[in-house]
Order: sequence, then C-alpha cells, then structure tokens
Amino acid sequence: MPGRKPSRTVTGRVAPPIPTPYASRRSREHLVDAEVERLIVAAGKLGRHGQRDATMLLLAYRHGLRVGELVALQWSQVDLDQAVLHVRRLKQGTPATHPLTGRELRALRRLRRDYPDGPHLFVSERGGPMTDSAIRKLVARAGEAAGIEMPVHPHMLRHACGYTLANRGTDTRAIQAYLGHRNIQHTVRYTELAADRFNGFWED
Repeated sequence: MPGRKPSRTVTGRVAPPIPTPYASRRSREHLVDAEVERLIVAAGKLGRHGQRDATMLLLAYRHGLRVGELVALQWSQVDLDQAVLHVRRLKQGTPATHPLTGRELRALRRLRRDYPDGPHLFVSERGGPMTDSAIRKLVARAGEAAGIEMPVHPHMLRHACGYTLANRGTDTRAIQAYLGHRNIQHTVRYTELAADRFNGFWED
C-alpha cells in the first residue's frame, strides 16, 4: 500500500514510511451512478464467477446493504414471484421489504440456476457463504479494473444508494426506512450533501 516518503531520524537513519490510510486517499466515501455501473461491469469480467459477483454488487447498491448483510443473504429472503427482498439489518437496524426491479429479478433467476444448492445467495467455490474479506477484495479489484481513481470498499455502495436516493428528491423518512437507520441523523447526511437541492440557485 503506498504511503508517505521515508524520513530521516535524529540518528541519521532512514525511518520506514508511514502507511497512508485509505480514507486519506479518497476524496469522498461514496460512488456516483456511473462509477457503480462501471464497478458492476468490471466485477462481471474478473473471473469465473462474474455473474455472481455482478449480481452481488448490484444488490448491495440497490438495497444499501452492508457487507455483513450481503454475505448473510439467503434465498428464504427472496420472493421471485412477488418480486420482493426481505432485508434484515445489522447494527440493530430496522428490517424492511424492498421491491425488486426487472434487472435484479433476471440476475437472481440466473444466479439461482447457476448455484442451485445451499441456502445462501452468494457462495464460494467450496459451497459455503462468501466471507466479508472475499467481498472486500473483490470490490477493490473491481474498482481498479473499472478505472476508479480511488480505493473502493463495499460500504461505498451503501453510501451510493443513500446519496442517489437523496439526489432524486426521495423523502428523508423514506430513505431512513429503506436503509434501516434507527436514528434519522444517520440519514440526514445524505440529504445535506445532495447537490440537487441547490438546483436553480443560478441560471445562465
């Protein structure tokens, strides 16, 4: 991981470089729509499980899932006939039932055909659920392959969901319920940084 340049100590020796935290190398903690699409496309081309990986990132984004919620997803939470996803939240978040779009349904039906065994949606080659670490590595690799000029981590997809909904003018309380926030202050940050609320301030 790149860090700061080495510096000399009082004894004249060269001190090892101090690692630069990823957060200090990012100008923001969320992705915009175009970056998310590039990330999904890149994930779909990385390896033998491209369809699985692209579907995983699509659901993470569309439903604002934390990485722990993503790896825990089971087919019992998916109703393909009714086109809904029953979302269980971590961190004492409130559960909710989300609608599934046509794009998501097509991806999930294909995923079900490709991985028919086991209760979990996203499984490793050994047949067990994918780990948090595996998803973080996947997202980082996909970010590089997509040409996104900052380190990418899975939680940026949850933030992207919140900012996208806020920019579309979605009611703050609705976003709160959708993301499972118990405290609305966690939701307000998305509306505070939504650029669209300043539309019309200046006209040329």
